[in-house]
Amino acid sequence: MKRSPARVIQPADVARLLHITDVQRHPHRNKVILLLSFKAGLRACEIAGLTWPMVLQSDSRIADHLTIAGNIAKYGSGRLIPMHSDLRAALRAFHKFAGRPAIGPVIVSERGGHMTAGSVVNWFHLLYENLGLEGCSSHSGRRTFITQSARMMGKIGGSLRDVQELAGHRALSTTERYIQGSREAQRKLIQLL
Repeated sequence: MKRSPARVIQPADVARLLHITDVQRHPHRNKVILLLSFKAGLRACEIAGLTWPMVLQSDSRIADHLTIAGNIAKYGSGRLIPMHSDLRAALRAFHKFAGRPAIGPVIVSERGGHMTAGSVVNWFHLLYENLGLEGCSSHSGRRTFITQSARMMGKIGGSLRDVQELAGHRALSTTERYIQGSREAQRKLIQLL
């Protein structure tokens, strides 16, 4: 039996997810987890493995990009991801709240160590379950990020190769499998022909 791909989340539901993180037990951390998925397209293992040196400049301020080290990325596919303004603001607030650490994990568990990839997967599962969002998994944010990036790339003169590099995929065919088609866009395209 073939598994269905993770659901792509609509902007209104992303707003609901962000709202619920504000009222959870660890609002700063949880907002960062969510935005690392939806605004940087990180995998659960990359969210869990992210350290402060990967997000900080040499002067200890939040950088303009995330440096995903090969040792936390699938297949060692390290990369640089430009920082979305919402993610940067959330990281800045979280960094200040955490006492401005220079080293150590960004996403910390209840016990103070790295949150495991499995714990990140479970965190997303509970979040989606609480909001009644079916068909979602820890990969939904990543798939949403890749789909939205692919749809906007043509507007800025980019290509699917740029999306592939942001996603850290070895093959463009892998990136293409993440992209959800849009019936509305297809309808508009046909009307232009």
